[in-house]
Amino acid sequence: MDVTEDNLATLANYLQQTLNPDPNVRRPAEKFLEGVEVNQNYAVLLLHLVEKEAADMTIRVAAAIAFKNYIKRNWPVEDESADRIHLSDRNAIKNLIVSLMLKSPEAIQRQFSDAVSIIGKYDFPEKWPTLIPEMVEKFATGDFHVINGVLRTAHSLFKRYRYEFKSQKLWEEIKHVLDNFAKPLTDLFVATLDLATKHADNPQALRVIYGSLVLICKVFYSLNYQDLPEFFEDNMPIWMPNLLNLLQVKVPCLETSADDENPGVLEQLRTEVCECAALYALKYEEEFGPHAPSFVTAVWTVLLATGPQPKYDALVSNALTFLAKIAEKNNYKNLFEDPGTLSSICEKVVIPNLEFRESDMELFEDNPEEYVRRDIEGSDVDTRRRATCDLVRTLVLHYEDKIMNIFGQYVQVMLAQYGERGAEAWRGKDAAMYLVTSLAARGSTQAAGVTRASPLVDLAQFAAHHALPELQRGNVNELPVLKADAIKYIMTFRSLLPKDLIISSVPLLVSHVGAGGVVGTYAACCAEKLVAGGLLPAAGLAPHARPLLAALLAALGDGRDPATHNEYVMKAILRTLSCLQEAALEYLGEALPKLAQMLAIVAKNPCKPHFNHYLFETLSLSVMLVTKTNPNAISAFEDALFPIFQEILQNDVQEFMPYVFQMLSLLLELRGASNGGGGGSAGDPYCALLPCLVAPALWQRPANVRPLVRLLCAFIAARPDAVLQSGRLNAMLGVFQKLIASKTNDHEGFYLIQTMFYKFREQVMQPYTKQIMTLLFQRLSSSKTTKYVRGLIAFLGFYAAHFGADTLIDIIESVQTNMFGMYLERILIADLQKVTGALERKAAAVGCVKLLTSSQRLRQPPLAALWPRLLQALISLFELPPDESSLPDDHFIEVDDAPGYQAQYAQLACARGAASDPLASIEDPKRYLAESLGNMSRTAAGELPPRLAALDEPHRAALHAYLAAYSVQIC
Repeated sequence: MDVTEDNLATLANYLQQTLNPDPNVRRPAEKFLEGVEVNQNYAVLLLHLVEKEAADMTIRVAAAIAFKNYIKRNWPVEDESADRIHLSDRNAIKNLIVSLMLKSPEAIQRQFSDAVSIIGKYDFPEKWPTLIPEMVEKFATGDFHVINGVLRTAHSLFKRYRYEFKSQKLWEEIKHVLDNFAKPLTDLFVATLDLATKHADNPQALRVIYGSLVLICKVFYSLNYQDLPEFFEDNMPIWMPNLLNLLQVKVPCLETSADDENPGVLEQLRTEVCECAALYALKYEEEFGPHAPSFVTAVWTVLLATGPQPKYDALVSNALTFLAKIAEKNNYKNLFEDPGTLSSICEKVVIPNLEFRESDMELFEDNPEEYVRRDIEGSDVDTRRRATCDLVRTLVLHYEDKIMNIFGQYVQVMLAQYGERGAEAWRGKDAAMYLVTSLAARGSTQAAGVTRASPLVDLAQFAAHHALPELQRGNVNELPVLKADAIKYIMTFRSLLPKDLIISSVPLLVSHVGAGGVVGTYAACCAEKLVAGGLLPAAGLAPHARPLLAALLAALGDGRDPATHNEYVMKAILRTLSCLQEAALEYLGEALPKLAQMLAIVAKNPCKPHFNHYLFETLSLSVMLVTKTNPNAISAFEDALFPIFQEILQNDVQEFMPYVFQMLSLLLELRGASNGGGGGSAGDPYCALLPCLVAPALWQRPANVRPLVRLLCAFIAARPDAVLQSGRLNAMLGVFQKLIASKTNDHEGFYLIQTMFYKFREQVMQPYTKQIMTLLFQRLSSSKTTKYVRGLIAFLGFYAAHFGADTLIDIIESVQTNMFGMYLERILIADLQKVTGALERKAAAVGCVKLLTSSQRLRQPPLAALWPRLLQALISLFELPPDESSLPDDHFIEVDDAPGYQAQYAQLACARGAASDPLASIEDPKRYLAESLGNMSRTAAGELPPRLAALDEPHRAALHAYLAAYSVQIC
């Protein structure tokens, strides 16, 4: 693809079509671009299109987004996979992107900034040593559009230091950055502050300058996160007083008006400064100590001067977080222990920031999904309420008696006002319930809610007097915020409340599921958590099952409105059915058509991943429950689901493909079991799928790999004749070859090839066995990871167990002379202890027993010398825990870290097949060893005693214990 005007015009045309809302126009364009992105110069073409000022801005931004996604999908090269980006393109991208980014409009700059951070994650600093110097030299331009572009990129590049685990590689990278960036950043900070003074009368300039200071603070935070760098410690006299001043500075021309909904640049700056101060207060207590009192005063002043408007939310949240971090430390106790201070904190900071505002009500009514995400889940969006609760919990830990006394008085007043004035004082009760929750909670887990509470709060009494009465009102839509509070209280303290109170709340929860919005979601969520935690077992759930499921299904509506695709409701349906098991069958007749219809609808536009996951789980569970009692019902499921699956596969709905493959595996396994294995007639819909499943394109998406392997194995088990008759055996072997070459997916390769040998047997596989072994040992010599060694030992153990020990030795020797001896000494004996997993350890053990007791070649020189060592390794496998040490080649990309915009693989727990044991006839490998040695001693009298005498004492003692346990005599 040459960089020509014609190609640029063609590319622009296809990008324009990807913006079309009509999927018949959009999808072909997306497919075309996906198909040509492997061509040389594709990325360079995108960059030229972005640079083209004459092009429509929408197209330029679309090209920038396409470029970023292209980088995300293709820049990392997994294992031995082919590099999808030409080397010349990689170099061109790194040469062009920084300068192009810095001269682009901000919308494009942001996309390129993300792309730089992705490239940097893999190439910086080793393969891109010029990046930091190139960025730093731009500081000297004095052009703040360019400087801010550099800072934005630096923030994008360095923000991963906030969450990456400590490692030598990370330390080396951060040191490189600090050596080259810390001083220029500090100099820029000082120079920018100086410019702010010089341009004090120029609002336009100040807006840009203060925007730079926001970015500088973000970068400063990232560079200080892992540890306190020596440079910044030495320069605290520059940074801390100036950061403190930025908290206090008044810039009237930059103040936002009361009507503004979004934070202005000053609010953003103060927010970042509070975050930096909180970091230092938490992690660098000693160094920050001298500055702490001044910051506490300044933050307190900011809090008192800040109104309830949403634009201040992030600022208030970070300010409260700073105070909470300070309050944690014993060094600062004197700042908080005075009762007057605590009372002032409660009255002037805690209560105002707990109060339910108009903006909260708008969110509660208009966007319940987002409200729930923030309130229940603790989303990434920090809220005032959460930060306030964190502050209260911190204060209670250190000053419990004082806090309970002072704050308790405020709670009593607010509840009394609600008792006197009723509905008009509901906001006071709402704040009181939040405050009680914060004061009482001491420790919690995701599964059980709060597990430890303050002895000074009577949780049951509060629930009976203040929570349940809100749910007992006849109108489920009356005072919805208080109803949500009441449900949340039960959900939060569920593990600590009396069982009879929990049971009495269940019908109230059921009635509130139908309220919809936040209240309905909370009711569904609470019911699900009560069942999940065992607080509502099957016997307790049964009397409420019919109305609960009816309410949950009704809450889903007809599925056409995406707002009804409520993940908490779907999860509650799943949990209820799972708890009821066979008792759920009477409700599935009504539920299944609705769930199938829901799947057909969401498949057209998947937008809520958790809801979709629980929907597939529920369908899988239904298949399992129904077919367990009525195997013939499989046909009804196939009739209902196959047309939907076909549409998903035809339309290439990437998010759903892994789920469909798992459900097809489940159905095929059940179908195969119910008809004795099936032969695969011409009209068999499963067999019609087989050619598609081995197509290379499907295997390029990481999310598809595991479920596709499972589905191929299901075909091999249920339709072995169809696989062979269709001529797909070679294609499956090609899949195996690709998998075994990958550090990420080699375990899937072992699973596939073991299934092929197990089901097709040696007669079918014999022509391919030598080539298979050759591939396995080539991979061993090129990249020997712990995971691969485990898989190889287990697979060769399986092979020896099924096809004979000497057959295994012969085939490995045919690959290379003396290869088996090297494998035996350097891999099997050395690393047998590394094998993990019950079935894998069993296969390895049985394979070793076969080698020791049924191989003639292992009992003759030169291999005979290794016989005692192999027996000792096997006894160690039985007696010792797995060896968890790693091998040098163990650095590989985990499946979950695989790059790209594709949905990642998500296991359907309810669609898991039963783990099949190819060695099920052998129950106890220790007994198998003892009895096999007994058989050997009878057929080769006198041969074993001298061999066993070569064992060291601990191993000999363990072996004698096995022989004695199973009454085996050695002669």
